[in-house]
Order: sequence, then C-alpha cells, then structure tokens
Amino acid sequence: MRVEIWSDIACPWCYVGKARFEKALAAFPHRDDVEVVHRSFELDPGRAKGDAAPVVPMLARKYGMSEAQAQAAEDNVGAQAAAEGLPYRTRGRDHGNTFDMHRLLHFAKEQGAQDRLVQILYRANFAEERSVFTEGDERLVELAVEAGLDADAARKVLADPDAYAADVRADEEEAARLGATGVPFFVLDRKYGVSGAQPAEIFTRALEQAWGERSPISLIGRADGEADADACGPDGCAVPQR
Repeated sequence: MRVEIWSDIACPWCYVGKARFEKALAAFPHRDDVEVVHRSFELDPGRAKGDAAPVVPMLARKYGMSEAQAQAAEDNVGAQAAAEGLPYRTRGRDHGNTFDMHRLLHFAKEQGAQDRLVQILYRANFAEERSVFTEGDERLVELAVEAGLDADAARKVLADPDAYAADVRADEEEAARLGATGVPFFVLDRKYGVSGAQPAEIFTRALEQAWGERSPISLIGRADGEADADACGPDGCAVPQR
C-alpha cells in the first residue's frame, strides 16, 4: 500500500501531522508493506528566494489578528508539538520560500533518503536557531549531508534552478486535481484522503480501512481452463515437459 503525503517544510501542522501518522504506522501490523512518499506543496510560492520574515508578524497580517493572538497561536502549536515529543521554538522563527527544499527532497527520493531529509528539514526549521531561509544554499547542503546525501551532488541540484522543478510543479498540480487546498494531506492508495494533522487514531482507522479494502488481482487465464502457463516462483521454475 502506498501513502502519499503532501506537505510543506514551512507548515507546523505538517510537522505535527507527520509524527501522528508515524505513531499510527508504527503500530500498524502491515507497516512493512506500506510505502510512504512525500509530495510537494508550497504554502507561499510567490515569496522570493531569500526573502525571509518573522513568523509572528506574518501570521498576524495573514489572518488579521493581533501579534499577541498570533503568538498565542504559535504557543498552542508548540504545546501540541511537545505532546508528540517534538522540539518547537515558539519565539524567533522565520518564514520563507521552500521551493529549493522541495527540489532537494525530490533528489533525495531518488537516493532513498527522502524521509530522513524531510525530518531533518522540519527539525532545522522548527527547532533550531539557525534559519533555513537566510543562510543560502550551503545551509541546505549541510542538512542534505546529514541525511546521507553527497554534498557536491546536492550543491549541483541547488545551483540549477531547473533541477527537479518540474517534479515539484507536478506534485502541486496533482494536489489541486485531488482537491487538496491545504496541508498536510494524506492519500492512501489513491482511494482515501486524510486532511490535516489528525489524531493518531484517525490515521490508524484510515490505514486499516485502506488495507482491508484493497482489491485482489483478478487473474485472466486460458479460455480452455487448462493449467496456468509456465512460470518461476520461490521454489524454482517450471520444467518444460516434452
């Protein structure tokens, strides 16, 4: 079974939602048969690269609230993150364009390191004092190396604005076709969707339902009803009979 997760590194609920989903997945009996793929979704695609701003004033402007209310909202997210065992800085964080991070995540997917890099980027953005938006490409290269990626290869991806750009756009277009207007957005086997950072028990129920309703493959054989054609299996290959 495949679970696709549309998310953005700048999204605090994606950070929390990933932890809740993973709690459900860890207890799922068929977890080893579940493939998790991270998909791109930018919350602020129009922001220029390197244009970072403090989170609290940004939230106040975006939602028409006071900065005190925006800070209270950040404190609430921080408390929910802490309940999932996640570090979260409720003061002093910034916000910016995540397009290059998404490009790097597509590169990491090819190297089998996508999930590791997603978690490292979340931690860097939500828990560490250093910004992932203002220190340039070398900060992202440093984090990519921590995820097990080659520094020069990661640097080459970031230096080429077209590298994996089409993959990011394709993910975003697919999200629109699926009706996703916000993140996190979880899609199970392209049959069921879970929107938002739901409690772990909701993810458990979704996994169980999606697994239980998988359709078995209908085999098409010979019209005369004779035995299946020769094939190879765990015990070896069929020996042709004269």
